[in-house]
Amino acid sequence: MELTVLALSFTLLLILGVPVAFAIGLSSVATIIAAGLPVAMVFQKMVGGMQVFSFLAIPFFVFAGELMLYGGIADRIVRFANSLVGHVRGGLGMSNVIGCTIFGGVAGSPLADVSAMGSVMIPLMKKEGYDADYAVNVTTHAALVGAIMPTSHNMIIFTLAASGLASVSVLGLILAGLVPAIILTLCNLGAAYWVAVRRGYPIHGNFPGWLEVLKAFGAALPGLFVVVIILGGILSGAFTATESASIAVAWALFVTVVVYRTLTVHNFLKACAKACKTTGVVLLLIGISNAFGYFMALYEVPQMTGELMQKISSEPWVIFLMINVLLFILGTFLDMAATILICTPIFMPIAMHFGMDPMQFGIMLLINCALGLNTPPVGTVQFVGCAIGGISVGQVMRTIAPFYGALTLAMLLVTYVPQFTLWLPHLLK
Repeated sequence: MELTVLALSFTLLLILGVPVAFAIGLSSVATIIAAGLPVAMVFQKMVGGMQVFSFLAIPFFVFAGELMLYGGIADRIVRFANSLVGHVRGGLGMSNVIGCTIFGGVAGSPLADVSAMGSVMIPLMKKEGYDADYAVNVTTHAALVGAIMPTSHNMIIFTLAASGLASVSVLGLILAGLVPAIILTLCNLGAAYWVAVRRGYPIHGNFPGWLEVLKAFGAALPGLFVVVIILGGILSGAFTATESASIAVAWALFVTVVVYRTLTVHNFLKACAKACKTTGVVLLLIGISNAFGYFMALYEVPQMTGELMQKISSEPWVIFLMINVLLFILGTFLDMAATILICTPIFMPIAMHFGMDPMQFGIMLLINCALGLNTPPVGTVQFVGCAIGGISVGQVMRTIAPFYGALTLAMLLVTYVPQFTLWLPHLLK
């Protein structure tokens, strides 16, 4: 009964045009009333969903991005990117993909990745003549690669969820994710280029020559050096990925005020206001999404779907396809960590029974969970990108097909070609 109330109320609110955040919150309240539980539970889940240490990176990375934008750092980075790949149609979008991938490898979090890179690249892509939906889709999909990068904390969560079911080492899972990460990046680059060609996005002249590229790189180097500081600090153990966000803010202030001397008081206040607004929107969505995900877990939706799936077919390729579809659907309603912890004990034994290696299943699960982060109603990565880009989720979803297709292709390769995930771990065993 309560699950029916949750599904119907949420669907009805969306049909009526209620914003996604309020539709999630109101459907959660309706469900809690139908269950006869105290309404305060919804707000407790909301607050609990926002009280996560790693979420501290969001306001800092957003603020660092705004400082880079208003302080001139981002403009120099764009000039360097344009000098390097601007002569290719959609070159800025492709450089965005590579930048998000690199930063995702540092932070290990799609949410932090889109907060940092999106705050810089989305406004600049719009300024250069790219449509807002394209800028958001390129950034949000490229940020998902961070989920299977070596610094991803979700890999640790999976190894904990898989304990007792199979022996999966953290090192093995990290090695298993490297080749799929490259495949995801190549697919994102292909999608960004294909859409740019179809839409006829601008080409910024001919290749200017390597001397101009070096000059542009030198001008952008102080801004780009933030990546070196963050990476060096994390690898040396000086600070964590979350703490690196505050280092990024300090370095952005230093470069814009002392080195470039381009950050005015007016622009500093604008950066503060924009960062506060974006952070407020994002944390509200995260908190409400946590309450919604709680009810999905409470009423055992993943367990019921897992039992149903085993009754449909005994063909391995069909089973793997159904697992992918179900993980994707559940990932759209649950937070990534919750999906891993709930779905691993359900689906991994089934996948192993039909011949899938636990490491291969782990990477497949992480990619599905990451794709769910970019899908409503609980697509936190997409919410962040849309908030930064000033565009609605509905507008972005209308043109998301090529990017979904690229990531789906990568996911199918990981699912049906075991060598992509198992070759490197077996080679370095």
